Amino acid sequence: MQQSRAYLVSITPRAERDFAEIYAAINAEHSDVAYQWFPGLDRALATLEENPSRCPATPESKNLRHLLYGNKPHIYRVIYRIVERKKEVEILHVRHGARQRFKASK
Repeated sequence: MQQSRAYLVSITPRAERDFAEIYAAINAEHSDVAYQWFPGLDRALATLEENPSRCPATPESKNLRHLLYGNKPHIYRVIYRIVERKKEVEILHVRHGARQRFKASK
């Protein structure tokens, strides 16, 4: 049985800005708990390499999926799309789970 190639997980500039804003908002530089949160998020994103389809479609668009990360009340939605022809997972946006739905561009 041939094993399929893993997906490449890439982070868009918008998602990078989201990560920077979250880092500042939770004061990660001065909080051990918050500082440890980011490596956990990295590990969660890495799991998308093998099985990105396991997460549900977003309410905003059936072409996008979301990975939920964190514990209540601090749950974040990682919005991503799977580009099958490139075997790539594009991380598009990261937002707090309590925020209103975003406007999907596609």
